[in-house]
Amino acid sequence: MTRIARAVAAIHESPTLAVDRRARELAQRGVPVISFGAGEPDFPTPPHVVAAALAACQDPRDHHYSAAVGLRELRQAIARKTERDSGLAVDAEQVLVTNGSKQAVAHAMTTLLDPGDEVLIPSPYWVTYPETVRLAGGIPVAVAGDPAHGHRVDPERLTRALTPRTRVLLLNSPVNPTGTAYTEDELRALGAFALAHDLWVVCDEIYEHLVYPPGRFHSLPALVPELQAHSLVLNGVAKSYAMTGWRVGWLIAPPAAARATANLQSHVCGNVANVSQRAAVAALNGPMEPLLAMRAAFDRRRHRLVEGLRSIPGIDCPEPDAAFYVFPSVSGVLGRTVGGRPVKTALELAEALLEAAQVAVVPGEAFGCPEHLRLAFALADQDLEEGVERIRTALT
Repeated sequence: MTRIARAVAAIHESPTLAVDRRARELAQRGVPVISFGAGEPDFPTPPHVVAAALAACQDPRDHHYSAAVGLRELRQAIARKTERDSGLAVDAEQVLVTNGSKQAVAHAMTTLLDPGDEVLIPSPYWVTYPETVRLAGGIPVAVAGDPAHGHRVDPERLTRALTPRTRVLLLNSPVNPTGTAYTEDELRALGAFALAHDLWVVCDEIYEHLVYPPGRFHSLPALVPELQAHSLVLNGVAKSYAMTGWRVGWLIAPPAAARATANLQSHVCGNVANVSQRAAVAALNGPMEPLLAMRAAFDRRRHRLVEGLRSIPGIDCPEPDAAFYVFPSVSGVLGRTVGGRPVKTALELAEALLEAAQVAVVPGEAFGCPEHLRLAFALADQDLEEGVERIRTALT
């Protein structure tokens, strides 16, 4: 009998992309949906980046296969950018260019895990992390963070989850979905924990440039140099440079792991589209002003959204340090009737808000943290304010 492989059959559609897909479907039918669902900037890619891509389209060099590891110019630009922004000195040979940072996560798990190996994942987590661990034959172990402290994890919480099969700590800072940015001291403590237990650390740093003043971004391997020999750093141009559709990410690894991931990619997909790679070179080597302007707009929206949600009875909304998400607790709302239907879970609340208020949000169950919602403030100010008013009307 023909069948689908168990590992693949067990995968569900990304909840965040499912929400975005549903919102788009409604919009195409004329429903005036306001979506707080998708995690992507609403800004266009900077003009100098688009110009570089147009030039690349006209260059015959870019009409053919290139090295599976990535264009050397881009790998060099990534190495320079990493030292400039993170204080982590790496060689271009340690860089693998991937089809977005999502592929970098999958490559990291496939490279590091044998069947049955366990990965510590602070919760709430990005929806893709557990799935990539399972696909690689590993076992995701969610470690609940402290809700009173931005859902952060610490060595004590991680230690309680350790077993002889623990192999990897997967750390995202700044964090999707909470917008938490770990401090220097917190990261040093996590680094000491990983060293003490001989763990690989996979650091997803995709939101590094979206930390709001006076906060600062810190890279764990830069703070704890002894950890660099067993650390993988994941990043990309999607969030900071408004390039989600260009699909350029990367993975930085110690030499042996870098060679292994390069071999893996050579059989999975080959090179990332050359035009996108040329655009990424222009982004990383170009001016920072577009990034800073986008961050300032997100900072303004962050305050507006937090203020608006805090004014709605039953919603407890911490102010995020970074990224473009808020992750409010809605436990005070659950049990009410919304749009004529009782809601007992965040998932039911999200469904009711979409139906009754035409507002798309992502339920906390998707991130391993029930009784919460994730709202992205990567949308126009007017839509943001209208969306908050629709939620207020639906809940009061």
